Formats: sequence, C-alpha cells, structure tokens
Amino acid sequence: MGKRQIGEMQPFELAITLIIADLATIPMAETALPLIQGIIPLITLVCIHYLICLLSRKSVTFRRLFSGKPVILLDPDGINYENLQKVNMNFNDLLEGLHTAGYFNLEELLYVILQTNGTLTVVNRAPFSPLTANDLQIPKDNATLPMIIISKGKIMNENLKLAKLDEKFLTENINKVGIKTIKDVLILTLNNDGKIYVQPRKGKFATIETNYSGGNW
Repeated sequence: MGKRQIGEMQPFELAITLIIADLATIPMAETALPLIQGIIPLITLVCIHYLICLLSRKSVTFRRLFSGKPVILLDPDGINYENLQKVNMNFNDLLEGLHTAGYFNLEELLYVILQTNGTLTVVNRAPFSPLTANDLQIPKDNATLPMIIISKGKIMNENLKLAKLDEKFLTENINKVGIKTIKDVLILTLNNDGKIYVQPRKGKFATIETNYSGGNW
C-alpha cells in the first residue's frame, strides 16, 4: 500500500488490508494449522494487489473499474443532487466535509469534487479566492528546503556530502552560538540560502546566517 494512510486508500485496498489482517490471525490462533497454510493466502493477496495496481497504472479503464472516478458534487449552477445520490451522500455529509476542510458558505464555491479516495477538492469562485504575491505583483523569493545535517549528535554523512560541506564548517558555525561540540547538537538543519537552524541538547535554538551558497538539492 506504500506509505499512504487509511483515509488515502482506494476501497479495494482497504478491503484487501482487512482480509489480510483477518487471515493473519488464523495461523497465529490455530496452533495445529501448519504455518505455510497461513502464509500462502497472504502472499496470494499481496500478488493480487500488486497486479491490480500494475493494471491500474497501465489502463484508465481498469483504474476506473477498481477505483472509480472523481464526481462533481457542486458546480457553477449549485449542488448536483443527482451526483450526490450516486455516491450515496446527503446534504449533511457534503456540508460536514466542507466544514472540516474550512469552507462554510456554498455561494463562495465554484466546484466541489469528490475524489476516488473520499476526499473533497474545492475550487473557490474568483472573488473569494485568496490573494497571492503574484496578484499583488509583489516579488517573492522561492521557498527553501531545509536539510538535516546533524541529528542527535551524529552527522548525516550523506546529506553533508550532498551539501558539499565538511565537519570543520559545522564546528565553526556551532561555536558561534556557544555550542562546543557536534555531540551537543540535538538537530541542525541547513537550507538552500545557507541559513542554519541549530537546537542544542540543552538550551534555546539559534539561527546562523552563513556565506554558504551551494544549495542545489
């Protein structure tokens, strides 16, 4: 299933998960049952899931068969009651989902789409859309991605190599904020602009501006 949560699974994936959990208890509870008889159906279900996922990636028709397709519950004309009935939802279900997502006034919404995993996607009408820096013609720097360099007193060598730095650079900068050794660091992150966030094991965190400009991750 990957790293998805229960709420992000397709219906058939949730069904397979429950079946696997039920089958796994049988050889654990029945000591007289050979272990191989419990393992075979589990492996079979895993192979079936892999096959379904593979076919779903290759074929749109197969994907719609097992996962369905998104349904528009609200369009520019208002609530689509026919589609609401098709997915076995009522007005209360729709409003509850919108309230959970932070939307309260239907007249502000242009589209509400029910995705195949059960989540709601909402598109605001233009007058109610949040303003962006582009709308106001305000220049804005790109977001930076911090990378963990030190974790619990240990250097993440792979990340250090990716940032093209050495241990001397780290030691010099943590000394600036009163941290004597790398072992005294709880966590240290570095972003693309060369800004360091460091949290010692004891004491308050600190930020350090450096002349580092090699961030390309």
